[in-house]
Amino acid sequence: MALSPELADWRRTRRTELLDQRMAVEAAQRTAWNTQITDRLLQAFTVEDGLVVAAYWPFKGEFDPRFALHAWRARGAHSALPVVVAKAAPLQFRLWWPGVRTSAGVYGLPVPEGVDIVRPDVVLMPPVGFDAQGYRLGYGGGYYDRTLAALSPRPVKIGVGFELSRIETIQPQAHDIAMDFIVTQDGLWRVDAGTTTPVAGPIALARQT
Repeated sequence: MALSPELADWRRTRRTELLDQRMAVEAAQRTAWNTQITDRLLQAFTVEDGLVVAAYWPFKGEFDPRFALHAWRARGAHSALPVVVAKAAPLQFRLWWPGVRTSAGVYGLPVPEGVDIVRPDVVLMPPVGFDAQGYRLGYGGGYYDRTLAALSPRPVKIGVGFELSRIETIQPQAHDIAMDFIVTQDGLWRVDAGTTTPVAGPIALARQT
């Protein structure tokens, strides 16, 4: 998964620029975008009983998925959070719901304790940047690509973020794994064969067997 020095520098620069843009968004605007994306997720995707949706704890101005998770739990789904267990290792996913005991993990993010480890059927992923081919620019650790490559069958991959994170290309490499859907405050796109196409839904999210 090693990048050329030139590409590593380019991604590092774009990542810093995109994070700065996102962190500069006023709280009221971010709240409005969060509401729009949450509504779009709940209208576009249906969940079946027992479905496991892995998301994340919002960090550095990311979209907050917890409201969507709450609504999906009410419809019979389970929610989980990712856990970094070792550097350069796949992520582990642990069940989570409000009230679960947690400890501080990487970057101080909460790690659920005393709960089951699960394999997710759906993964909500926060892009620092995303492109027209459906690829995601993350924080540079490669955790999601490494994790998705190790899962069989692969979960449905939904990128959730703000339109300001959209860029022309992340210059994807062989190890980069495209998302299946991208959701922003402006719409929903399906990723297929390196292109993104607007879709409306409803889209049924089913358990992976």
